[in-house]
Amino acid sequence: MSVDKNASGTVYQRFQSTAEFQELRRRFRRFAFPMTVAFLAWYLLYVVLSGWARGFMGAELFGSINVALVFGLLQFATTFGIAYLYSRHAERRLDPVADKIRGEIEAEGAQAAGSAEEAR
Repeated sequence: MSVDKNASGTVYQRFQSTAEFQELRRRFRRFAFPMTVAFLAWYLLYVVLSGWARGFMGAELFGSINVALVFGLLQFATTFGIAYLYSRHAERRLDPVADKIRGEIEAEGAQAAGSAEEAR
């Protein structure tokens, strides 16, 4: 990774313009945005059906368990499923790049601290 050490701004501002940091952001967004849209659409479907399809949502599936209760519980299952998928995605696709960038930032910070110490 090439970071212009003579560029103005903090070390974090300089690293934001690197290709690796931009790749990290792209990987995050490629997961987060579609998953957010999908979950919000699923939640909105639940709300709309609860408000305007009361007959369907009130239909009993077995015993006193109706469609609305099942959909409501599936909201929780979906939330945990998305959290699990994000955890796997982050572990495989985000964390290695983030660890590399963090290491380079820390190395540059340590180098800058050492240079400041020598200047005294």
